[in-house]
Amino acid sequence: MAHSTLTPVFVGLRTGLHVLFAALLGLVVVRIVVVGAPGSWAQLVLAVVFAGVYVLGAVVARAAESRRALAGAAWVVALTLVWIALLVLVPEAAYLVFPLFFLYLHVLPRSVGPVAVVVATLVAVVALGLHGGFTVGGVVGPLVGAGVALLIGLGYRALAREAVEREALVAELLATRDRLAATEHEQGVLAERARLAREIHDTVAQGLSSIQMLLHAAERADGDRPGLEHIRLARETAADGLADTRRFIRELTPPSLDQGLAAALRRLAEQQWSRDGLTVTVDVPEVALPMDVQTALLRIAQGAVANVVQHAHAADVRLSLTVDGREARLTVADDGVGFDPVTARERAGASDSFGLRATEDRVAQFGGRLEIDSAPGRGTTLVAVLEVS
Repeated sequence: MAHSTLTPVFVGLRTGLHVLFAALLGLVVVRIVVVGAPGSWAQLVLAVVFAGVYVLGAVVARAAESRRALAGAAWVVALTLVWIALLVLVPEAAYLVFPLFFLYLHVLPRSVGPVAVVVATLVAVVALGLHGGFTVGGVVGPLVGAGVALLIGLGYRALAREAVEREALVAELLATRDRLAATEHEQGVLAERARLAREIHDTVAQGLSSIQMLLHAAERADGDRPGLEHIRLARETAADGLADTRRFIRELTPPSLDQGLAAALRRLAEQQWSRDGLTVTVDVPEVALPMDVQTALLRIAQGAVANVVQHAHAADVRLSLTVDGREARLTVADDGVGFDPVTARERAGASDSFGLRATEDRVAQFGGRLEIDSAPGRGTTLVAVLEVS
């Protein structure tokens, strides 16, 4: 039997059955020895055979997994025949009918077991009546024993069914838990991949884009000096990208935020974005925001300015931040050529452009919203509103 919370109950019932059998058979043997009637040796032999059949049948019935029903039925029939033979010689053998009741109910099929209990009860009553006359005790005793055995047997079967159902339910719950854990793991992997994609896009990819533009400018430059200056800037940009990449690997907070978001944006405006020919005005107050919110605002600003550099052909960009209650509002406005936001979103799904989608994902992570006001020929204003917990 598979282990379950009811297994100790079943083990206890079987142990009780064995103890009951041994006690009643011991009583029969003691009666045979004490009385010492003629032919007592035959009675002792039958008692030993009965005990041997019981022990052997219990072992064989448990071992024969593939033919347990057939082996159990053969065991019960043999045990019943030896019991009847012993009952003819020893009237006290009628007491052995009580453990037989439980065997009938446990081993035989559901419809056969109760019938066997009734037949064995009648045999015990008749045997007691033939040996010592029919008395109230001789009739009521086996009948009460049969009733108790039927109740316990039916209760045992109900417990067994409940145990099987409970085991099936537990197995289903465990399988559901495993599937849920696998799904959560997969979602976590996908979310982490999306996060890394955004981080790489907003840092390393932008740095590489700047390097590409600087090297193109170096190729077009006349003379050695201008070309060398562009190459120097390309090298510095590559160094910054390498530092960002190593930082991602270590999973540390961006060092650029050590002194706050405002300082980080001003450094970018002075050291990186000015190289791209932009005049970036940073109007960001020194406010206390959670580090994850500051990181998200920094990356959104980097992505927005990178789009300005690559697509807007703008000269001036203004970054501003306002914090109102539980909302942080970042505005990035440029005087570039503008674009159609609807068309840009449609084209983003069929191209390798990731900037706008990355920004939308970041804003969605904080339960915020992204507003884009742009049109061809009149510049762009991007507003990212994040909820601050």
